[in-house]
Amino acid sequence: MPGKGVTTMLDKTEDLAGPGIGNYNEIKNILPQDYNFILSKKETQKAIFSVKNYIEENLCNELNLMRVECPLIVDKDSGVNDYLDRDGSRTPVEFKCGLGLEKPIQTQVVQAVTKWKRMALKQFNMKSDEGLYTDMRAIRKDYFLDHDHSSYVDQWDWEKVITPDLRNLDYLKDIVSKIWKVFKGAEKFIQNQYPQLKSEKYENLPDKLTFLHAEEILDMYPDLPRKQRETEILQKHSAVFIIGIGWPLEDGYPHEMRAADYDDWVTETVSNNGKPMHGLNGDILVWNPVTQRRHELTSMGIRVTKETLNKQLEMSGQLDFLDMPYHKAILNDEIPLSIGGGIGQSRLYMLLLKKAHLGECSVTVWPKILRNICEEKNIHVLE
Repeated sequence: MPGKGVTTMLDKTEDLAGPGIGNYNEIKNILPQDYNFILSKKETQKAIFSVKNYIEENLCNELNLMRVECPLIVDKDSGVNDYLDRDGSRTPVEFKCGLGLEKPIQTQVVQAVTKWKRMALKQFNMKSDEGLYTDMRAIRKDYFLDHDHSSYVDQWDWEKVITPDLRNLDYLKDIVSKIWKVFKGAEKFIQNQYPQLKSEKYENLPDKLTFLHAEEILDMYPDLPRKQRETEILQKHSAVFIIGIGWPLEDGYPHEMRAADYDDWVTETVSNNGKPMHGLNGDILVWNPVTQRRHELTSMGIRVTKETLNKQLEMSGQLDFLDMPYHKAILNDEIPLSIGGGIGQSRLYMLLLKKAHLGECSVTVWPKILRNICEEKNIHVLE
């Protein structure tokens, strides 16, 4: 698994937020030179719906979830929209609505429904170990549009109620392992339907994930910025769950910027070798054998308590958020403790169906320069 397309970056702050490669010349160099799609466009659409049904059914079985409807737009003043990071670099689409109202409603298109889901646990009267998932659609206008980032986002967003004694790494790892079991099952399921996806050219996912703390990975590669550290660790372990994303590491930087008001990234924990760590959240990353690059599938975590919410907002300089209804609900113990996450749908389809570009799985807007690059490389994005 060679580290393809890696460029040296001296400033570690450059990839803490704002995903995407950021340069179309680089994209042209890193996209596969010898790509041949395995499934046709028609076969791909049929396979997507088969995989989608499998994953939804099995996520419900493994995590005890039920499907609910979720919003596409939310009231700006509610505080429930997802800001994705805490540096203000990715802002939601906003507009006013309510014809005839003296004061129109200021709304935002969701970037994810991370915080809405926790409120919804109360709305749907979920009890301990019960949860929900949504078939979420969102707009993230501030992404650089490359082979695995688009402005149109489709996710399975899920959330479930937990008790205080489950706010620990062992429980987090158990839930992550159940999700990985669903991913592996989906891979086997779709390869039984389409045997041509069993390819000697592209290896399958490993049976198990490797769990590593962000601090442990920094110890291994202290001079590299985050994306390069992830690329290097995926040469050793082709699927990892990186724990503790958001807390400043020993070099002074977080592994990646993470919003301060949903995942808990300040709670103290201990690594496998006894080293003090922080954080009850993380990401599943895999090595994509088609693109020969790091490939993120899901972000998730145990959610903040009123104590950790206060601490994280203070560290982020966002204590003014505490005046918003969502944040007040946490402070006043009006919504349950929970764990949750978001799984990229087209990201997972892309991986399981051995695709080189998100646009082979979902329909959205791509710049002409990227479409031209894809056509040159036999990558046919949908229109």
